[in-house]
Amino acid sequence: MDDTHAPRRFPDRLVSRRGAWISLGAVLVALVALFGLFGSAQAPARNSAAPLDSESTRAAELLQQFPGADTQSVLVVATREDGAALTPEQLASLERFAPQLAEGAEGAAGAAAPGGPLVSEDGAAALLVAPITAGEDNSANAETIAALRATVAEHGPADLVLQVTGGPAFGADIAGAFAGADFTLLLVTILIVAILLIVTYRSPVLWLVPLLVVALADGLAGRVTAAAGAAWDLQFDAGIISVLVFGAGTNYALLLISRYREELLLTDDHRSALATAWRKTAPAILASNLTVVVALLTLVLAVIPGTHGLGISSAIGLLIALAAVLLALPPVLAVCGRRLFWPFVPKPGAPATQGRVWRGIAARVMRRPAASLLAGLALLAVMAAGLFGTSVGLDQTAKFRVASESAAGLESLSAHFPAGEAQPIWVVAQSDASPEVVAAAREIPGVVRAHPAGRTEDGTLTKVMVTSEYTPSSPESLAQVDALRDAVHAVPGADAVVGGAVATDVDARAGNQHDLLLIAPLVLAVSFLVLLVLLRSLVAPVLLLLVNLASAVAAIGAGSWLSRILFGQEALDLQVPLLAFLFLVALGIDYTIFLVHRARAEAERHGTREGMVHAIAHTGGVITSAGIVLAGVFAALGVLPLVTLGQLGLIVGIGVLVDTLVVRTVVVPAIFGLAGDRIWWPGRLRSRA
Repeated sequence: MDDTHAPRRFPDRLVSRRGAWISLGAVLVALVALFGLFGSAQAPARNSAAPLDSESTRAAELLQQFPGADTQSVLVVATREDGAALTPEQLASLERFAPQLAEGAEGAAGAAAPGGPLVSEDGAAALLVAPITAGEDNSANAETIAALRATVAEHGPADLVLQVTGGPAFGADIAGAFAGADFTLLLVTILIVAILLIVTYRSPVLWLVPLLVVALADGLAGRVTAAAGAAWDLQFDAGIISVLVFGAGTNYALLLISRYREELLLTDDHRSALATAWRKTAPAILASNLTVVVALLTLVLAVIPGTHGLGISSAIGLLIALAAVLLALPPVLAVCGRRLFWPFVPKPGAPATQGRVWRGIAARVMRRPAASLLAGLALLAVMAAGLFGTSVGLDQTAKFRVASESAAGLESLSAHFPAGEAQPIWVVAQSDASPEVVAAAREIPGVVRAHPAGRTEDGTLTKVMVTSEYTPSSPESLAQVDALRDAVHAVPGADAVVGGAVATDVDARAGNQHDLLLIAPLVLAVSFLVLLVLLRSLVAPVLLLLVNLASAVAAIGAGSWLSRILFGQEALDLQVPLLAFLFLVALGIDYTIFLVHRARAEAERHGTREGMVHAIAHTGGVITSAGIVLAGVFAALGVLPLVTLGQLGLIVGIGVLVDTLVVRTVVVPAIFGLAGDRIWWPGRLRSRA
């Protein structure tokens, strides 16, 4: 049955001799207008860790009401290189250095003078505290910290190791680590995509076209998502958006151009071939894109701000990538014509050399589907075993790959002072009940000291600083926060809330667990509904989703094991399990749609088993190429200093490769081979033979 004239109209006009130029003109006008409209948009600040309604967030808001709320403490840790106790002469030199440090702090930020050195019990370390006026963000603090470090280097005692650490210093080092990182990520991503496209197309010219189109889509997506973030107060990591746009956009382009190459072997009219390719691939591209977009939009239900914002921004980026591939890429291909494939220009009547290897693999799987299925599932089970021993949650110093003075200083501080000295726990309570709150806090095991540290101007609220002996974010430290909350909440009339860095970590862990348990089932439900509508079957979506779920779990297991073995990362960061699961399931469904959409069409001609062989022969190469490109693009996240993104790139990269090379090539065909026509129940195939 031929396609009707109506669905032909748009793609035919899009790539016609006149229509292609008109379309290109419209695209250019739209790009200029959109870049002009959103060109000045600024990306939002980096993610808040805890939910906005969490106790630690409420505590942080209350702490802003206290005098000097914009003042933060920078710590200077002094030790000897040999680790021995500080001599009286060295302590005296620190006493003399304190006023110079004060001048550096005041010159940089108008801060109060630091006190004299606080000596550790073992006498091997001393601590200078320099209050500074904090800026709006880490980048604003970076200049202040740089000035203090310059003062330390120039005037500090030469026979001591002086390390500037504390919250502001740590934030400044983070900002410094990310300086230029987004440009590096973009450059590495483009390089990876370019190399893989050249290998895929075997053409010195063709790769430029999809790369240029997708790069423009990425640039536009970056500006539109920044504007959306500013308008809707969204927090997200722009690097993830860029990777998704490049990965998904390149995948869509590969599918379209692969079908275009097939059609060029059947007709002399390259515009007709391109229009046919557009009609044949657009439904699968639309279905896969909308599946990922809807799956990402479930993140709006997340309570972690960075996860919540990532859903909307990623959906916007992927819709822009979809529009670029379906509306901008075809006119460019039409204008360039068949010669774009040089030197391997496809001509009508030429033998189709693509797909022979894939056809052979699929035929062998069909001959022994049970053994193939067991082998594939066994591999996934081995990979999933990496989950044993996996923990979730990194402490502050382990979240960044790059070495920093603040992290080293924090380690020195913890070695000689109570481990919680650099990250105290803060309790805000009604002033009338503050003595009882202090007494309750002192009773908690592991609390070194607890004392009032100031009142609001109206005197109604008091903040209490609690210092712990436990290493921040250790299991003992996290349990201590829970115990402290139980104790101060029980004080009548105190209305106490507990905050600080460790309390924020407690709330972040709870929030991420909530998001995982809520979002993961929704992502599976969205994927199931899309497959149900696309395949008009009940059996196939259930089996395919189970396989996709097993593949995702296997990739997370393998990635977490490799993180421990290769990189010494003892735990996954808090956001990694959810984001990895989301991307693996949603992007895995992409390849399922590409394959099974073609398999359904081939099954109507050849039957289910033979149709799957034909489908793999036609799509095996493009799906593999798309998977390798996507894995490479996610691997580019490893250039960023944030461990979260490196772990996410590793897990998704492994998952995409396994999904492409094992699941789509062996496991899914084996399932179709075992089920036969029953895979389409309760629907039926329409025979076109």
